[in-house]
Amino acid sequence: MAKMRINVVGVPVDIFAQEDLADEIVKMEQKKGTKQICFVTIWDILKARRNKEFMACLKNADLILPTSKSIVKGAKFLKLPEPVRYNPFPTIIQILATLEKHYKSLYLLGGRKDTLMTAERNLRATFPGLQIVGRYVGYYPKNIETDIISAIYKASPSLTLISNGIHAGNCWAYRRRKQFSSSIMLYDKDIFKIFAKQKKRVSQETFEKGLEIWQKILKNPIKIFLIFPYIWYKILLIFFRIFRKKSTNIIS
Repeated sequence: MAKMRINVVGVPVDIFAQEDLADEIVKMEQKKGTKQICFVTIWDILKARRNKEFMACLKNADLILPTSKSIVKGAKFLKLPEPVRYNPFPTIIQILATLEKHYKSLYLLGGRKDTLMTAERNLRATFPGLQIVGRYVGYYPKNIETDIISAIYKASPSLTLISNGIHAGNCWAYRRRKQFSSSIMLYDKDIFKIFAKQKKRVSQETFEKGLEIWQKILKNPIKIFLIFPYIWYKILLIFFRIFRKKSTNIIS
């Protein structure tokens, strides 16, 4: 299945079969320049509509993989081809396994020192054929960022995996995309904590049911107020269903 890019309430999302991911990663790694994979939630969709830089980041990304069930339902409501949902953790595991199979390299950026070191140790044990060519913690002073970028440039990793402690998240890599030699950039806020076993990942069963938001609400009840942006998302879907032509929502 060829990749197709659609617009969900004006924000780009890719339709891409999971069984094609390994081949796509190999092709992407061989391309020159900086490449980027972005996981997007319904909250990212809403953020992109009000943040021009984040919208530009998504439009420039090589793969935009939806994680929220509401995005899939939204595309269906708009009578667009239905995207495939991606659970970030097993997807990242698949990407790392693909890179290991081809003897590629990895750079780790983000997290606190203890989290990063534990995550690296566990990654080395799980993917012994994957060369980790560097790492640096998040929450770093701004005056050393040039050195970090230079280190990534010199290491030229196949994949730079970015986690918490990196200001601007996906936009960090987008802003600096011309400063790296060649690398796939992938951001996930919690991935190092999960690798370090400091945080539980969302189970596949919970993910498939689309109930992951309730785990967050149980841990932080104030997130119940996300109901209001969710209602706004529903209003946007109705607007686009009535006033936008289907053809304008399919990019490629």
